[in-house]
Amino acid sequence: QVQLVESGGGSVQAGGSLRLSCAVSGYTYGTYCMAWFRQAPGKEREGIAIITSSGTTNYADSVKGRFTISQENAKRTLSLQMNSLKPEDTAMYYCAAVRRSWCSWSRWTYTDWGQGTQVTVSS
Repeated sequence: QVQLVESGGGSVQAGGSLRLSCAVSGYTYGTYCMAWFRQAPGKEREGIAIITSSGTTNYADSVKGRFTISQENAKRTLSLQMNSLKPEDTAMYYCAAVRRSWCSWSRWTYTDWGQGTQVTVSS
């Protein structure tokens, strides 16, 4: 059974750090893509970090060098370490997953989603 449950959101001042976690079930084996998306009010949901089942990572330009995606705990946890946070990082953050060999930035290619966790960065 597939389940993704996020945690770790909250409020922080600009320049601070947060670590998001996504408890994952059903994606600990085989070929898959996992990603973090975010959606600010009035904006489209955008992909910001991807990790493949082989461990390859990719980042959106807006977060490159500040955010790190990783898997721990025998791939049962998907994490997003966020450093040097900016007010424009304020959004609802979602983890997502799909069983496929080619990973896309498009939200429409992901079949499984968490419920989201809010991140608010104040200036």
